[in-house]
Amino acid sequence: MRVFTSETLRSAAKQSQGIHHVPPSLIRSIKRFLQEKEKAHMHRKVLRLSESFESIKDANLQLVMAASRELVEDPLKKCKERSKRWKIKSSYGDIGLTYGDDEAVAYVASRMPAVYSACHRVLREVRRRLPDFSPKRVLDFGSGPGTALWAMRGVWPRSLERVNLVEPSKTMQRTCQSLLEDLKDLPVIHSYESIQALTRNIEKTDREHDLVIASYALGEIPSLKDRITVVRQLWDLTRDVLVLVEPGTPHGFDIIHQMRSHILWMANRKCRKNDGASSKACEDMQNSNNMMALRTGAFVIAPCSHDGPCPLAKSEKYCHFVQRLERTSSQRTYKRSKGESLRGFEDEKFCFVALRRGVRPQETWPLDDVKFETERQTIQEPEDLDTDYEEQLLPEADEDISNEEPVSNNSDITDSDTDNGYNEEDEQVPADLGGGWGRIIFTPVRRGNRVTMDVCRSTKQDGSEGSFERIVISKMDNPGLHRQARKSLWGDLWPF
Repeated sequence: MRVFTSETLRSAAKQSQGIHHVPPSLIRSIKRFLQEKEKAHMHRKVLRLSESFESIKDANLQLVMAASRELVEDPLKKCKERSKRWKIKSSYGDIGLTYGDDEAVAYVASRMPAVYSACHRVLREVRRRLPDFSPKRVLDFGSGPGTALWAMRGVWPRSLERVNLVEPSKTMQRTCQSLLEDLKDLPVIHSYESIQALTRNIEKTDREHDLVIASYALGEIPSLKDRITVVRQLWDLTRDVLVLVEPGTPHGFDIIHQMRSHILWMANRKCRKNDGASSKACEDMQNSNNMMALRTGAFVIAPCSHDGPCPLAKSEKYCHFVQRLERTSSQRTYKRSKGESLRGFEDEKFCFVALRRGVRPQETWPLDDVKFETERQTIQEPEDLDTDYEEQLLPEADEDISNEEPVSNNSDITDSDTDNGYNEEDEQVPADLGGGWGRIIFTPVRRGNRVTMDVCRSTKQDGSEGSFERIVISKMDNPGLHRQARKSLWGDLWPF
């Protein structure tokens, strides 16, 4: 049994990162790639790409309004044509945005560093929560220029052996190859135009992957039904961990919430079906040695500490996180600012969920053996928590950084000089996967000797249900826990 101290609690709860520096190897690859391309009208290309993303967002919002909630919560209810239910009519890339040469160059120059930082942040947390997890076979759906592949190499630099990329755009496939040209010790990489092409060209025994990731891709599938179908296929190709990442917008949260709900529903249904009765299923799910339960079950690694319905799903708020990154020279050069000088950093908002096959471990709650006391307010509904968190993105978000010394992008810097992957912090005690760790949603409010935090947490020991609560930590009642609360940031864990 793991026993935490006040020091190990702070280390285990820390999941947020400070400002993220894009690794020099990626900066050099982007710079070289852009030097080989035509730079004429680059500002216009970047602006056109941004407008295309906005049009996709508007189209998706209209589709969501017409979608049926039963499709996510109970896909087989009132279904007359079950055999045709999961036939794909639209796929990734059908939303109307075609990635040609101009779009690929604009994406690499303006969006790739930010998406890389978000993916790295998510995968880094997966590694911290699963210290024994080292993926060898990986599938990247909607790989684009290989952004998630770069993040995976930063997080697991020595474990990757084979990477399958699914990307319908030939231009993006060529861009990915160009960016990887100068790298050494790369895994075996294969690109496919679709999931169907992937399954046709590899053996059945090789179709399962240790890690499957879909980053910023599901939003480009126009139909909710087809989006669910793709996620079902990705889950079937997953041996261990599935990671989904979307932009940190209300629509991105809707996508993540819907896919999370569907996978958990599907896993619970399959478990009940295999066992023949719900009572027998519950017994098998408690037995971690039962291989069928391990194969058919599913639980959330992050950000949720429970597998119940999302408590924010029916509120006006949405679960998302922020990763700050230092802008690269290409972003500073080609991204437009609305009449103001461009800051040296930007904040990338993202939503994500990481799911794992199997049964959630039954762990003791971290504060069970630590003599801490908390002063907590009465549980409130999410709609009653009226703090404007959009204005509290990060405490230093509006500070003037014009006098700060910029970080050198000299190509002579080695990767180890500014490594964003392995570090000593990750060697400390990780937070377990039990239900005793809540997630801090939005920025904690510090006033005097009190810290107020909004936390999504599990309300049951087995992590089957969750709630969204506002808690208050007072220095007078608990100086030790108050010290941890003052150092906690948006996205960190909170012990119960």
